[in-house]
Amino acid sequence: MLLAAFTLSTGQAAVKNVLFLISDDLKASVLGCYGDKLAKTPNIDKLAKNAMVFERAYCQGLACAPSRTSFMHSRYHGAKGRVNLGQHFRDNGFYSARVGKIYHMRVPGDIIAGTDGLDIASSWTEKFNSPGQEAHTPGDYACLNLNIFTSELEGRQSTRMPHRMFVSVSYEGDGSDQPDYKTALKTIDLLREHKDKRFFLAAGFVRPHYPMVQPKKYFDLYPWKEVLLPRSVANDLDDMPKMAITRSRSALNGIAKFPDNQKRMWSAYYASVTFMDEQVGRILDELDRLGLRDETAVVFTSDHGYHLGEHTFWQKSNLHEEVTRVPLIISLPGGRSGRSKSLVELVDLFPTLSAVAGLKAPEELHGTSLLPILSDPATRVKESALSIHGSGVSMRLESWTYTRYKDGSEELYDMEKDPGQFNNLTFGEQDGHVAQLKKNRAIFNKRLKAAGLKPGKLRDSG
Repeated sequence: MLLAAFTLSTGQAAVKNVLFLISDDLKASVLGCYGDKLAKTPNIDKLAKNAMVFERAYCQGLACAPSRTSFMHSRYHGAKGRVNLGQHFRDNGFYSARVGKIYHMRVPGDIIAGTDGLDIASSWTEKFNSPGQEAHTPGDYACLNLNIFTSELEGRQSTRMPHRMFVSVSYEGDGSDQPDYKTALKTIDLLREHKDKRFFLAAGFVRPHYPMVQPKKYFDLYPWKEVLLPRSVANDLDDMPKMAITRSRSALNGIAKFPDNQKRMWSAYYASVTFMDEQVGRILDELDRLGLRDETAVVFTSDHGYHLGEHTFWQKSNLHEEVTRVPLIISLPGGRSGRSKSLVELVDLFPTLSAVAGLKAPEELHGTSLLPILSDPATRVKESALSIHGSGVSMRLESWTYTRYKDGSEELYDMEKDPGQFNNLTFGEQDGHVAQLKKNRAIFNKRLKAAGLKPGKLRDSG
């Protein structure tokens, strides 16, 4: 079917191609275009200037596998639907390809082995892995929670090492041996090869997922002594339900003993983000060089956010804002640029990309097309966003976050007055917030039912 036959409801012509770029474990707050003053992310920031930046985008899964399964099928449950995003484009005549990590891959296990992880073959016309040595890269090795620093390979733990989330490796080199460099290189090759076809091309970067491995020059951009640690509050965890408190926290993993190493962890994370940003830039530069930008929709996002010591928490797999909120940038040829505070979810990607390509989305999808917001950033397509974990479900509203855990315990945060989520207003049902709590309970129950989830499995506290 000819491109000219497609016209969107906005009157804009449908795009010919889709370039889908996804990072791993990237919190929105560490990008320059999301307000971080220390971050050096010039390429993602440049993309954002000519795109719609979603300031309130939320993931549905709080770890790699459930999140990626969810957005690739547009299903809240993290369960597979009858058709996935890549398959939908492939079935409609697009060349559909994956480079790197799109569905879940074990990092570092599948990356070292160069294996497919939980990839779904029906998604792709072709697929390409990007192997690398990860923490076994020769260089200056650190295991920060154990305060271990060495330049020797001997004695390093295996790929299943229990503290790998605190490992960094700094080395002399250009980064061409790293998975994300290889992902960019192969994506560039595919752009050149398929520039005259309609394509859905998905490039998945593994950084800043641990271990933090990249050339020394990226670490040098972020002297650890200049890093400011997140705000801390005395007795921060006292008003959190038991199920809200992650097992990956400073008091248990050992990094509480080493405040300087917490700064080094931030430095290594920033370095990984900048290295990943450079690979994004290589791909976008080639898209421009080939003259494809004017017919290609570009999406940049992450599977979920990440804790780097906020509330003394580390990693992901919990229901707080640093994990549930993700970056989402969508650039359309000739489309409107700007910033939107409208609530959106990663399940919305499937119907949105279908819409911008002029394709009819499958009826089974749980997400909502963001096309109206791409025309007018003030438009709302939903009033809340859900994030789902084994322990419970969190609901983000415009000004509030309400979370209910499986044991019936709750959290309620005023996100305007308390964006860091330090004061749980359900603790003792504080005076003045009982009515708000009851209101959010009712909204939550209704929202879960609308999403096809079963509130009965989460004990109703109201």
